[in-house]
Amino acid sequence: MSEPGLVKFLLVEDDDDHAMLAERAIKKARIVNRIDRARDGVEAMQYLRGEGEHAGQPLPNIVLLDLNLPKKSGLEVLAEIRADERLKGIPVVILTTSGDEQDIADAYGNNVNSYLRKPVDFEQFHQMVNDLCLYWGVWNQSPSGEGEK
Repeated sequence: MSEPGLVKFLLVEDDDDHAMLAERAIKKARIVNRIDRARDGVEAMQYLRGEGEHAGQPLPNIVLLDLNLPKKSGLEVLAEIRADERLKGIPVVILTTSGDEQDIADAYGNNVNSYLRKPVDFEQFHQMVNDLCLYWGVWNQSPSGEGEK
């Protein structure tokens, strides 16, 4: 069970540089007690389903999901999350470099909560992630028990 008032993120990102920037920006927001990372779509689903080394892990409060992942795309991961009764209520935010209209349409067609395009500028990226943390960690209200196992 997550501690009240603190947010647990699952960052699904294969690019180490992008992951480092996101983790640094999330930590600076100071409302997160834990950031876990999956490096591909298969690992993300294993984590969320509590399989293998991820057995017993509490569910995250939010999933930050890249689209361009090895083994299983972000859109495939999103579709699996939304099809799983236990996982479908977890907020999913696409955090990607893709501005492709079809990717955006497909993400919203699979009930993504938000689609954010990563800015190239570090300061803008940092501000976007900070705002995202404030929104999901402070302002947003989720049903009681959401994001817990």
